[in-house]
Amino acid sequence: MQELLPKDKRELNKLQKRLRRHVGQAIADYNMIQEGDKVMVCLSGGKDSYTMLDILMSLQKSAPIKFDLVAVNLDQKQPGFPEHILPEYLVSIGVDYHILERDTYSIVQEKVPEGKTTCALCSRLRRGSLYGFAEEIGATKIALGHHRDDMLETLFLNMFYGGTLKSMPPKLLSDDGKNIVIRPLAYCVEEEIEAFSALRKFPIIPCNLCGSQDGLQRQVIKEMLQSWEAQYPGRLDNMFRAMQHIAPSQLGDTELFDFKNLEQKQLKMLAQRIDIVDAG
Repeated sequence: MQELLPKDKRELNKLQKRLRRHVGQAIADYNMIQEGDKVMVCLSGGKDSYTMLDILMSLQKSAPIKFDLVAVNLDQKQPGFPEHILPEYLVSIGVDYHILERDTYSIVQEKVPEGKTTCALCSRLRRGSLYGFAEEIGATKIALGHHRDDMLETLFLNMFYGGTLKSMPPKLLSDDGKNIVIRPLAYCVEEEIEAFSALRKFPIIPCNLCGSQDGLQRQVIKEMLQSWEAQYPGRLDNMFRAMQHIAPSQLGDTELFDFKNLEQKQLKMLAQRIDIVDAG
């Protein structure tokens, strides 16, 4: 591997410290990793998952708790997928790993009409395979490489196209209660992950099944958010903070807040004030 120039080394060191800080803070805020955990790090071969594994391995060395990491790649049998790249890389860094082979590619091609995006079905099949494998190897946590920008994009995708106000949470219990999913990069910005990945010279494997399709709704949302950030720097930070400071009484979900019985709440509050006055 070509030696980095001094200025690139300085930039790499700066980025690594910042990403370590963000990942460490996210882990602490959401209690993502605990003593004795076996964390299954899902590795796709993209910049995000490479960065996640790299930072988690770095934190593992200095963490006040002991936890294990195991990298898992799902080989979906996509035509032309370079099967040798990930095993060679994982051996070179000395991490335990598994290559899980599942022909989800054929299923997606069979089920999705030509011209339609494959992301939704591909994601469900991939998630099901990984969840099941986590149980097989005794993993207590499943780490996914979604970052802050992914979470914001998902929020707007669900708002614009799904009519729901939800995103990707930093920590999630699966519907069947069997798996806990964590997103250690939740506080990390995609631009910094991309720069770090380039300087670390990770052997990137492009996704030619879904990630390279043109006209995806997610790409439209991404461009919209990037445009906002360019015009109003700091806007995405504010939007992400808003996801962490939700006021159900100021929205409209009747399951999260009891709007129907505000009159009764009002009477109780007035009665309490009267009691306080009388007691005084």
